[in-house]
Amino acid sequence: MRGQFDDSWFQVGFVLTTGINSAYVLGYSGTIMVPLGWIPGVVGLILAAAISLYANSLVAKLHEFGGRRHIRYRDLAGFIYGRKAYSITWALQYVNLFMINTGYIILAGSALKAVYVLFRDDNVMKLPYFIAISGFVCALFAISIPHLSALRVWLGVSTVFSLIYIVAAFVLSVKDGIEAPARDYSIPGTTTTSKIFTTIGASANLVFAFNTGMLPEIQATVRQPVVRNMMKGLYFQFTAGILPMYAVTFIGYWAYGSSTSTYLLSSVNGPVWVKALANISAFLQTVISLHIFASPMYEYLDTKFGIKGSPFAIRNLSFRIGIRGGYLTINTLVAALLPFLGDFMSLTGAISTFPLTFILANHMYLKAKNNKLNSLQKFWHWLNVCFFSLASIAAAVSAVRLIAVDSKTYHVFADL
Repeated sequence: MRGQFDDSWFQVGFVLTTGINSAYVLGYSGTIMVPLGWIPGVVGLILAAAISLYANSLVAKLHEFGGRRHIRYRDLAGFIYGRKAYSITWALQYVNLFMINTGYIILAGSALKAVYVLFRDDNVMKLPYFIAISGFVCALFAISIPHLSALRVWLGVSTVFSLIYIVAAFVLSVKDGIEAPARDYSIPGTTTTSKIFTTIGASANLVFAFNTGMLPEIQATVRQPVVRNMMKGLYFQFTAGILPMYAVTFIGYWAYGSSTSTYLLSSVNGPVWVKALANISAFLQTVISLHIFASPMYEYLDTKFGIKGSPFAIRNLSFRIGIRGGYLTINTLVAALLPFLGDFMSLTGAISTFPLTFILANHMYLKAKNNKLNSLQKFWHWLNVCFFSLASIAAAVSAVRLIAVDSKTYHVFADL
């Protein structure tokens, strides 16, 4: 593994930027803009970027709190609050990563299905079948790549894949938008109640789009001065880094309006080979991204069970097949059972992104810097804690309701 504390701010900013421009960007036109509409959607994405930068900066500034570097989110929480907080934070991170990976498998399955329908329109292969194939491929990749540092060359490959599907989605959407008649941009929903719940769910998607819940783990590789360099990386992420995501999200919604799919490449028209290349790139990039977000769990299990020696020794290989294969089997089953990407994004934002990135960040900063804050600053952080706690509860209720409604409408193992 690369030596700790060696990365420049640009390297870290690049990693953060790659994360927010994963294949999930192909879903934001349909999962954020469609339920919110033009003005709330655009304003919401800009505000979500601003508050996410602020919340992440609070966590970044606590990296060296107490005279030591905290290289894991749970280590920082445990140092400030105690052992119980360490366990709770680890549980939140686990849920966060599990939900993100479930979404990745839904995305990968959607990409494979989009390739299939380009060449065959017999409706024999359903989305759950492609999700199962995606889960199998992800498991093979997880077994073959023993640890995160072995991904080095794959990160460059992932960036190339990202550029391919982002450029293809943007260009084809612009072409369709110019040629299409007037679009309908009204917010979907048959009742006022359903529109309200859909809007609340989309607010959780807004914060999901910009946050990973892994900032201290990423900051662990930054060279000194660690806080200043991390802040430069965050500024890069939230300025130049978010432009590709904004471009694809806004252009996709402009081109297709309220009929935009939750997987943008299912909406675009153009040469078959371009669409096939874009979808295959999205699929392969998703396999790599899933491995990154699953790595904290893999490394935890490897450490807990004392994996030693060659990663390809029979014992270690058998361990990865059983543990990683089992983990991804559960992910894949959940993805195939409830393949509602927007709903999963909402639930992830509600039960993990809000608590980890906004509630915990503000309260940890308040507790750590309590003696250095004036009354107005303390009030501001408490206001954030209370507001995002209420937002988290509302978004969780909304997301569960959306999943229940969609399950009733489409049934489990739906072919979307």
